[in-house]
Amino acid sequence: MIEREESSRVSVRRQCELLFFNRSSLYYNPVPVSPEDQAVMNLIDEIYTKWPFYGARRMSWELKSRGSFVGRKRAGRLMRLMGLEAIFPKRNTSKPHPGHPVYPYLLRGLSINRTNQVWSMDITYIRLRQGFVYLAAVIDWKSRYVLSWKISNTLTSDFCIEALKEAFEYGTPEIFNTDQGSQFTSEDFVRVLKNRSIQISMDGRGRALDNIFVERLWRSVKYENVYLKGYETIPDAETGLKEYFDFYNLQRHHQSLDYKTPWLIYSGLEVAQNPNPVA
Repeated sequence: MIEREESSRVSVRRQCELLFFNRSSLYYNPVPVSPEDQAVMNLIDEIYTKWPFYGARRMSWELKSRGSFVGRKRAGRLMRLMGLEAIFPKRNTSKPHPGHPVYPYLLRGLSINRTNQVWSMDITYIRLRQGFVYLAAVIDWKSRYVLSWKISNTLTSDFCIEALKEAFEYGTPEIFNTDQGSQFTSEDFVRVLKNRSIQISMDGRGRALDNIFVERLWRSVKYENVYLKGYETIPDAETGLKEYFDFYNLQRHHQSLDYKTPWLIYSGLEVAQNPNPVA
C-alpha cells in the first residue's frame, strides 16, 4: 500500500519504484466527460484506428451512419480531446504550442538498416469501461521493439519524458522522431534529447504516416488487446498492457520482420543464428 502522508520516510516516487507501480496511476481520477461523450469517443477510437485519414466532417458522417447523430463541431472537439488528427495535410490547423520549436522530418528516403538508428514515440487514446487514459510508447524502427511505455490521464509531457528516460536504459538512438504535439516540442522534452546529442525529427503537420511503425503498433494494441479485454480501471489496463507488450516483443512474429520477433531483431540474436546470411 502506498503511503502519501508526510510522516512516511520513503518518497511516493520511491515507493512506486519499489512496487513496480506507475506513479501516474496513484493520482488517477476518471476524466470528467459525460457518458454520452464517452460512448461517442469510444466509437471514434474504433473508426479512427481503422481509417486514420478521417477528419471531423467524415467522422461525423460515419458516426451518423452508425446511429450516433454527432455534428462536425462536436466530433472535432472530441477528436481534439482524444489527441486525434486526420493524416492528410490541412491549412493552418492544429498548430504546435506557440513558442515551441518544430524540427524538420529527417526520415524521408532514409535507409533504416540497424537498431538504435531511429526511435520514435507517439501517444494514443485507450478506452476504459468508465473514462479513458493516454498511452505513450517508444519504438525502435528497425526491429519494431517497444522500448518503453507509460499511461497517463493527462496529455502533459511528464509521462512522455518518463517513458523516454526509461527507453534510454537500452541505449541511445541517432534520430528520435515524433509528431509536432506540444508534449514533444516542449522545452523539457527537447532538452532530454539534446543532452544526449540526439538528432530530432518531427512529422509533417497532419502526416501521421510519417511515423508509420507506431501507427501500426497502435492498431495491433487495440485490435489484439484493448478492444478484446475491455479494461475496467487503469491498474487493469496497466497489467493487461504489460502482458501484451511482453507478448508483442518476445513472442509475436511479424511478417515485416520475416516472421521473427522484435526482440530477436533488436538483440541481434538473428545474426548469431545466421552468421553467414545469404546476400
